[in-house]
Amino acid sequence: MNGPQTLEQHVGVLKTRMGAFFPGERIVFRGEDLFASLGELDWLELYTFSITARRYTPPQVRVLHVCWTHNSYPDPRLWNNRVAALAATARSTGPLGISAAIAVSEATIFGGASQKRCVEFLTRAKKMVDEGADLEELVRAEIKEKRGIGGFGRPIVRTDERIDPIMAVVREQGLENGPHLKLAFEVERILLEGRWRWHMNSVGLTAAICADFGMSPREYYFFGLPVFLAGMPPCYLDAAEKPEGQLFPMPCRTLSYEGVAHRRWRVSINSAYDGQVKQQM
Repeated sequence: MNGPQTLEQHVGVLKTRMGAFFPGERIVFRGEDLFASLGELDWLELYTFSITARRYTPPQVRVLHVCWTHNSYPDPRLWNNRVAALAATARSTGPLGISAAIAVSEATIFGGASQKRCVEFLTRAKKMVDEGADLEELVRAEIKEKRGIGGFGRPIVRTDERIDPIMAVVREQGLENGPHLKLAFEVERILLEGRWRWHMNSVGLTAAICADFGMSPREYYFFGLPVFLAGMPPCYLDAAEKPEGQLFPMPCRTLSYEGVAHRRWRVSINSAYDGQVKQQM
């Protein structure tokens, strides 16, 4: 059934498994009562429940928390934080600035796109290795096809300062033996022993952790949406406290220009048009 008939079935009707608001009464959230059965959840637990419809164990929640907190840097030089700070220096509103900063966090090289590529590779590689494939061959094939592997390598420096602190919590909670996590470290070993010399970065680590917690690539993608969020408001607030337009000003002398030299523009007005203008005046 297509076209108008399908649309007609949905006129005046909303069918959803996600939830509903009953004014003055209750909120249904994925089949649960938000204020009763979900009332004890903290923000991250509720957020992950909204994505996966699953509840995680206290050790898993502790690790998921650190995956968020250890990825929020209040530095306006970072690409997404800079958007929030520039919005403030232009006197835009906080919601607009922060929303724009979250939107550009979906960067191809080191943002949300990299997260998606990484978790897709790890889950695919795990399945293929379990079926007898050689991991090193999978790594080489992935690099040949896509010129890299999301979650491994870093544009600025080789190592990632987030790995050790996050892994300390993972070990503290007894969750260091997950199959995807072991696979991620094995991929890193292959890359370091090969000609690439790529270390695993935070994306690779968190993707492996979340895959071990049962998140699908799509679920992990949504889990990672606010991962940089806590570092954005400080950048906005700091820029807002300074004079307008003073964040990262760029004088013309800093630009290297090799185009056409400075020219004078001569403006001539068409005589017929000029006459029409005078008549109207």
